[in-house]
Amino acid sequence: MTVSTIGNDSTITQKNWFGSLRATKQLLMIWGGLVFIGQWFFAAYIFAQFVLPWFDGSISQRAFSHMIKGYVKGDNTGNAVMLVHLLPVFILSGFGVLQLIPQFRRHWPRFHRWNGRLFLGIGLMGAISGLWLTWGRDSRLSDAGALGITLNGLLIPIAVALTWYYARQRHFSLHMRWALHAFILINAVWIFRLMLMGWFLINQGPNGNNASLDGPADITFSYLCYLLLMAVIELYCWAKKSTSAVKAGLLNTSLIFMLMITAVGVSGAAMLMWFPRVVAAF
Repeated sequence: MTVSTIGNDSTITQKNWFGSLRATKQLLMIWGGLVFIGQWFFAAYIFAQFVLPWFDGSISQRAFSHMIKGYVKGDNTGNAVMLVHLLPVFILSGFGVLQLIPQFRRHWPRFHRWNGRLFLGIGLMGAISGLWLTWGRDSRLSDAGALGITLNGLLIPIAVALTWYYARQRHFSLHMRWALHAFILINAVWIFRLMLMGWFLINQGPNGNNASLDGPADITFSYLCYLLLMAVIELYCWAKKSTSAVKAGLLNTSLIFMLMITAVGVSGAAMLMWFPRVVAAF
């Protein structure tokens, strides 16, 4: 499986592996595979914890006990917005990652277009509902801890609009660039979980974290969960215009760092959060 950031670009030098397009392709392929696994793990968790119980009528307040402000008896508006925000995450995680696979784009372009529209639409809906839940329903542990994710929510409509605009203009290089930014921004809360659980796994517990999610590590991750990967996207767009092995090496160094974060994060989130809650749900 390869990811759509590669395309057929051949401008990065081939002189050595680390400063070559071949290295970039291979690193992105591995990263794409890790993202695919992590997204589907998360989709399975959402399905088992919320979607299946919702449809078979067995959903209860216990399913929301780990949330900052989950189901509240009598709060029909808040509960409805929360479910609108939560239930489509199964589709978002399960199918959004398919947009990164170029085989789908090449062999099933119609699926790519409609799946992209669905992903962007659900992502936009999630951003708006998430902002309302955070500041309208007070679903936050602290103001300082919520600012990073709030900025993320405000950036999502911009990325979605630009992704849609450049697709309509058939300016596919800019469409791809903004589609990748939109993918990262829409999945930022998922990436935040990876960073947080990976950090716990490395430290064998919290370090710079607290119950209000406004410790130095918490606040750092609340911004890094999207800004770091967006910077890597911009680095790729900068490096691919040049034949410089130095630029390619800098890009590939960033990709290796991103791979390590993703691998540790997926492992930590699966072991410390997703699997235990799926087991508890049954």
